[in-house]
Formats: sequence, C-alpha cells, structure tokens
Amino acid sequence: MGIFSIFSRKKTVDHNARRNFLLQNGRITDGRIVDGEIARNGDEIVFYVYTLNGVDFESSEILTAEQRLSPAKYAPGAKVGVRYDPRNQGNSIIE
Repeated sequence: MGIFSIFSRKKTVDHNARRNFLLQNGRITDGRIVDGEIARNGDEIVFYVYTLNGVDFESSEILTAEQRLSPAKYAPGAKVGVRYDPRNQGNSIIE
C-alpha cells in the first residue's frame, strides 16, 4: 500500500448519520420542490431548490417512509423547510 492510496480512498457516506446531524445542528431555510420521480427500486426521489446568501442551491433526496405518507407535501411546487449545514451550505435535507 503506497502513500497515494491513502489519498485516493473513497469516503463512505452514512446517510442516517448525516440526516441525524442536520436534524440536530442544521439551520432552517425555505425551499421549493421542483420535481419528483420514482427510482427503479421503488424509492421516491424529490428535487428541490433553496437560496442562501444570494446563492441558489439545487439538491435531491430520497424520501423516508414517514415523508412518503404525505405525498401532497412533497409535490412539485410545494414549499418545504430545508435544514442545511452552515459550514457546508450544500449539505441539506428537507423536513
């Protein structure tokens, strides 16, 4: 194992840990659902936008089982709360 292999390792992302971090520490702003789709495996994915300090951010998220119980809340055009990491404003989830 060479020294370059240390830098080329891919980090694994634990989505539950990231979600829990943002729920506990994230700041809230307003966002809007732009679109949604159903993945091949049955997951429902929504695409949303939000603006912070004059910068537009666009992101997507797989809805949780709880979120899927309220389909009108995540329909295109709906306003949603967005939790984001103030140190990395592109890291966000919808409430």
